[in-house]
Amino acid sequence: MDRMWSPWRSAYVSDATDREPAEDESIFTALLHEEQDEENLILWRGELVFVIMNRHPYNNGHLLIVPYREVTQYVALRPDEQQAVAAALDRCMGWIREALSPDGFNVGMNLGRAAGAGIPEHLHAHVVPRWDGDTNFMPATAETKVLPEDLPTTYGKLRAVMSAEARASTIPGGAPSTD
Repeated sequence: MDRMWSPWRSAYVSDATDREPAEDESIFTALLHEEQDEENLILWRGELVFVIMNRHPYNNGHLLIVPYREVTQYVALRPDEQQAVAAALDRCMGWIREALSPDGFNVGMNLGRAAGAGIPEHLHAHVVPRWDGDTNFMPATAETKVLPEDLPTTYGKLRAVMSAEARASTIPGGAPSTD
């Protein structure tokens, strides 16, 4: 395979956390315990789930919705956790629409290693924004994905939308809060 050098991506492919996850915790749980949300790309912490940017995104703005409780299968989630995942999905698509203006989304879960789960021990949902024409010759011919901006820039855009939403929800007549 040919190589396209992009040294600025080295921070993305290095270890995501300064400490090794404990034997009984996933990388997601380890990142939560660090309480360094911006550095770890954690965008939002809800009551039952949190939202983190994918460090190895399929596309710009690729988010993961992760329940705090580590389970491997969707059916293992309690009904309130399933509802929290669904509500977070709605929020994520709203934030991404506002910040990045995609033309569509791919949404889904890879349950189990055989289904493509990279972290099968901790279920998570993917929210991937898509744009008309976002596939090009690079992945097809060079097995290389080119992203138009770095993760911290996208994080900043999403946080700005989230902050504006939070301010609007505290103003009389503003958007209702769904926390």
